[in-house]
Amino acid sequence: MQGDDSQQVAAPPAPRQQPGDTAQPNDTKPIGSAVILRVLRVSLHVGFAVLLLVAVVRLAVAGLSPFATGAGLGLSLLLAAVYLAGTVLEKRHAGHSKRFNPKPYARWWLAVVGFLWLLLMLISPDFAWIAFPLFFLQLHILPRRFALPAIAASTALLIAAMWFHNRGAGADALQLAMVLGPVFGAAFAVVTGLVYRALYVEAENQRLAAEELRRTRAELARSQHDAGVLAERERLAREIHDTLAQGFSSIVLMGRSAEKALDAGDNVAARDRLRTVRETAASNLAEARNFVRGLGSPELDESELADTLRRLCTKTEAEASARGATLRCRFELQGTPVPLPNPYRTTLLRAAQSSLANVWAHAQAGTAVVTLSFLDAEVTMDVFDDGAGFDPEAAAAAATRDDGTGVGLKSLRERLAALNGTLDVESAPGEGTVVAIRLPLGTGNAALEGTA
Repeated sequence: MQGDDSQQVAAPPAPRQQPGDTAQPNDTKPIGSAVILRVLRVSLHVGFAVLLLVAVVRLAVAGLSPFATGAGLGLSLLLAAVYLAGTVLEKRHAGHSKRFNPKPYARWWLAVVGFLWLLLMLISPDFAWIAFPLFFLQLHILPRRFALPAIAASTALLIAAMWFHNRGAGADALQLAMVLGPVFGAAFAVVTGLVYRALYVEAENQRLAAEELRRTRAELARSQHDAGVLAERERLAREIHDTLAQGFSSIVLMGRSAEKALDAGDNVAARDRLRTVRETAASNLAEARNFVRGLGSPELDESELADTLRRLCTKTEAEASARGATLRCRFELQGTPVPLPNPYRTTLLRAAQSSLANVWAHAQAGTAVVTLSFLDAEVTMDVFDDGAGFDPEAAAAAATRDDGTGVGLKSLRERLAALNGTLDVESAPGEGTVVAIRLPLGTGNAALEGTA
């Protein structure tokens, strides 16, 4: 049975297994305060049973009247049944919280046990010693402000019952023993009960702390998963924008240009532009396949970064020419090239693709220059054009547009931030644009060498 403040007749059960916890093997033994609580619980039940059994045996051989003997045996069986019912119900509820909860009836159960004990003491003084396990029950079920007076009253009744059965003996020593025995027993029960209460509180706190730790771990794992999903979505958005979206935009523009050439009867120009469409589509297909496999750009797998950027400039000129624009795009290499980690190469290539796509699509420029420089402590890439220019602050404030465009600079900044790099955009209306990228070189980035 359970009492107030989640108190129980016996020691509290072991912490219930929570959903998702790993089941413990059968031979796993609790340690620490849980062991002590279990020992105290078992000792309480065993002590009550032994004292009741001894009293019943002595009652049977005491030579009392048949009525007294029969009444004592009947009351003993009833007391054993009530006590056993309470402990079994408490144990079943502790193991399965959805089963009947005996807690609201704990005080009534204790009152019935105490009343039966008083009746048995009137029949035989041998039942007096059952008072000691009852002291523990009173301490555990009742609040302390009620438990101590209840123990004092039980002690007084115990002394009175012993005096009643031993009246006429007249020995002062016997009278003193009848008083000191119950008093010292009650004091010992109070001290032991307080120690038990402290152990119970400690075990409960440990259980609550363990549950909180499990909840915290679950929340942390969930937040890490959500953060990983968000980061992966952002990475996918950057990759799609810098590869597939740019390629599809080029295909749409080249397709329109080819239609115009066909309408004008210029089959040669139409054929050239359709070839550009085919090449761009093939490149996009290769990007998509490598994207699915989680690899880098296929263009970088086939050649060095400098050669890839040089080909990109040639392709940009061809696309601009297909639209009827005159754009000279050239590539310049400064310094001695050094091996770069694959994330560096991919980021620089994506930056060049995005910047040049904006040049021939929006800048109305006549010249574009891509400069890749290898310095002692960093690698830099500058993309310059002499086009219409724009207001960088206004562009940053506008952010992503409703049609999904306008994420180029934002995604590029995110790429560079992940590599401890920087991005500077210098532009003004009518004064052209310079996109400057800086990536640090050194031992701190050596771990990136094996990243693909």
